[in-house]
Amino acid sequence: MESQWLQGPPEQRDPTLRKLVEGVIFSRRFVPTYHFFILGFICLLSAINWTEKVIRWRRGRARRYQCLGAKDVYGTIEPSSRTAGDEQDLDGIYSSSSSTAKGTASPPSKSLNEQTPLLDTAQTLRPLSRQWSVYRTAKSFLMYQPRPIPIVNKILPSNGTSLTLLAFIALNFFYIFFHINLNRFELFVLADRFGMVFVANLPLLYLLAAKNQPLRFLTGRSYESLNIFHRRLGELLCLAAFFHSSGMMVVWYTLIRPNGSGLAHFLLIKMVLLGIGALISYELLYFTSLATFRHRWYELFLGSHIILQVAALGFVFFHHPTSRPYVGIALGIFLFDRLIYRSGIKSTTIEAYTKILEDEDTVRLSSFVFLQPKTRWAAIFGGSIITGWKATDHVFLSVPSLSNKHIIQAHPFTISSSAPRHGAEEARLELLIRAQDGFSRDLLNAARLHQHLTIRLDGSYGSSQARTMLEDSDLAIMVAGGSGIAVGFPLIHHLLDISRSTDTEIATPYVFRQKVILIWVIHEEAHLSWVGRPALADAENRGAEIIIPQATEEIGRPELPQMICEIVKTFAGEGGKKTRVVASGPDSMGRSVRNTCACLLREGRDIDVAIEKFGW
Repeated sequence: MESQWLQGPPEQRDPTLRKLVEGVIFSRRFVPTYHFFILGFICLLSAINWTEKVIRWRRGRARRYQCLGAKDVYGTIEPSSRTAGDEQDLDGIYSSSSSTAKGTASPPSKSLNEQTPLLDTAQTLRPLSRQWSVYRTAKSFLMYQPRPIPIVNKILPSNGTSLTLLAFIALNFFYIFFHINLNRFELFVLADRFGMVFVANLPLLYLLAAKNQPLRFLTGRSYESLNIFHRRLGELLCLAAFFHSSGMMVVWYTLIRPNGSGLAHFLLIKMVLLGIGALISYELLYFTSLATFRHRWYELFLGSHIILQVAALGFVFFHHPTSRPYVGIALGIFLFDRLIYRSGIKSTTIEAYTKILEDEDTVRLSSFVFLQPKTRWAAIFGGSIITGWKATDHVFLSVPSLSNKHIIQAHPFTISSSAPRHGAEEARLELLIRAQDGFSRDLLNAARLHQHLTIRLDGSYGSSQARTMLEDSDLAIMVAGGSGIAVGFPLIHHLLDISRSTDTEIATPYVFRQKVILIWVIHEEAHLSWVGRPALADAENRGAEIIIPQATEEIGRPELPQMICEIVKTFAGEGGKKTRVVASGPDSMGRSVRNTCACLLREGRDIDVAIEKFGW
């Protein structure tokens, strides 16, 4: 189309068409600079991440040598001994035991809301300098998570994540509208710009969707923490595709139709037909990716997501030559992640034992894994489950023997057993699976008939953020809601294991004074069988505090904000100690924990929080 407009001597060219061509050429040169902004931002995050790692490693190494030089690790601390400053026991606050706590779920205190100070005013914290006060107020605001959007009940992320997303979306709109004259004759340039921004984002979209990506190694963020950016970018691109198509329809109506070209003739042009195919594919991707659709028809979502992605990339590739380099990169990322990495390098088939637990609605899959040493490649990019896993890691589970439709389906589950210790030759792997509909219900029915199943595991996947944060703390609090214990309990073992290691590269620098506390909110007492009372008692004997309020089906939800507040008040003293919190469970619980920590931070506490979630 551009070449037709440029034919003939300059004096015979239509000035309007010349402006359109100049606008299109400018877009071809301008939009690719978008990648420099993205690359620069990734480099900045990488520099911050690795600088923090180096500083933390040096500080921790110095403290470990200091601790190991002062005392022999073994014999200096009893498994159930209290840390310094812990004279006031938790028994005065809540029951701490491996059985459900007796009494009310909510402590006897005044009613709380999000504006109520969490700590008693009688407890005086050291005054903060003006600079630190401003810093903590800003950090508290970024940590805070607003209420869900009314009516639609749309869950919002933390303010920090929302602001980052808004800046990212604003950057895209800047590239869409920069140097654009909004008039009827140059509408083609705007529609073309929408298409250019769409294809320029395709590699990033598929990179954020990949389970195996260099961003994890560079920035310290794993796939699951980047998934929200993948979803928002996907929604933005679906919007861009819609406006690109709508703009071209307006161009036909205003510029092409007056010359005698009907709508049917326009739509049957090969380029237009391919564009319509791409538009339909990506819009279907959007609607089948909505949370309501995913939760109700998860298996259909899994299958359609793969088929529609491949179809959409094919349509875009043949739609216009300009898109082909971007589509090629996106397709390469998709195929490498799906076929080579996930289906080849990361996948393992093992035999698993099945057991239906006490609540009759949960299946435990367990297997002994014989571990192999990690290669250098696996150490950087991750290997399969036979090279080991870390606390909070998850795998994608497939059970082909259930039915033909389950052969290509993979469902994410957290590894609920403790991670292998350093140098171990074998480890027990366990997955807790609550039966709902579809795959999990079929698995429960199969477990009633078979004690052994052949399963395929893709993974493990995860991030070191929660583990690193807890290791570098004086008070480590894990909050688990229901099956979120699959995250919390392995973290307990991780902290207890490293606190007693004599390896200066492994042991925590707070070997003598770190306090480890787990709060587990259960719906019914039968859910204790997910971990088992002996395992809970063993963790307590090794030094952890286990707090299990009475089941919510009996007395309702506990007052988590007040519980966390009292624990911090008891064990963190006057605010000088580092408190780190990791929560895993329902969205409402995660928001409550996050906002409690934000309030404590604003009041002067040295506290941080991480919410562990994952999904497709």
